[in-house]
Amino acid sequence: MIRKITDILKEKDRTYSFEFFPPKTLKGREKLSQVASTFKDLEPDWFSVTYGAGGSTREATMDIVNDFQKRLGVPTIHHFTCVGHSKAELEAIIKKMKEKNICNVLALLGDTPQGVENWKPAADGLEYCFQLIELIRAHDSFFSIGVAGFPEGHINCPDKETDSKYLKIKIDAGGEFVITQLFFDNKDYFEYVARVRKTGVKVRIFPGILPIINYQKLLTFCTTCGANIPQRVHDIFKPLDGNEEATYNAGVKFAVEQCNELLEGGAPGLHFFTLNKLDPTREILSKIKR
Repeated sequence: MIRKITDILKEKDRTYSFEFFPPKTLKGREKLSQVASTFKDLEPDWFSVTYGAGGSTREATMDIVNDFQKRLGVPTIHHFTCVGHSKAELEAIIKKMKEKNICNVLALLGDTPQGVENWKPAADGLEYCFQLIELIRAHDSFFSIGVAGFPEGHINCPDKETDSKYLKIKIDAGGEFVITQLFFDNKDYFEYVARVRKTGVKVRIFPGILPIINYQKLLTFCTTCGANIPQRVHDIFKPLDGNEEATYNAGVKFAVEQCNELLEGGAPGLHFFTLNKLDPTREILSKIKR
């Protein structure tokens, strides 16, 4: 029986988890399968698998989650967005999850697909993430539901206070833990936790960690998701641009320092965005003060 994240949190004060994305090719899927098998040796508390914009990786996400759970026995969070799906489609996906014993979900509003011409939202879709949570929560207590958090404030939110109120709405609807967007200044995380605690949010808030291994890709990725890149990161990695080995080593060093400070400051664990690569996450994990 696959364990629910909430049950794991009742037993452990600190957790470590790894996030993957569905590859576009069969070869990529096979490679991810091998990578995940090796990650299991690191004794993760859970895996998670992302869900493409507009539900574009719907089948792949569910297949990978199902494989990780059946073959590796690792509890795996199924990212689940409502953008692009009608309410009926969402209900059908939830039913299919239950049939496959996928009991851990990260409920998200989701992004619209990039580069898709004339894309239109589903006529009978949901407008807000809390509505998706309510839809999932209607299935009694089968699911453990996580939500996303944004230490710097959501890119579409007018201010941080409003962002905090939206998180409280998601928690009140049934969200049971928070995984944050990537960030590189730990001050943002600690201020975020303090801010949302004042609204009454009491659940665990896991910091999302992105190891830096390519400066140009970092710039593109953060522009897309709206995450801020502190000047300190530019000062470290811009001079190393194009030097893979030096960037990798600096990325490991930066992440180890970031992770240790987070844990020492009271973070309840770490959630790594692995980019489907074993290293540098494995090396970082081996060097932090667990």
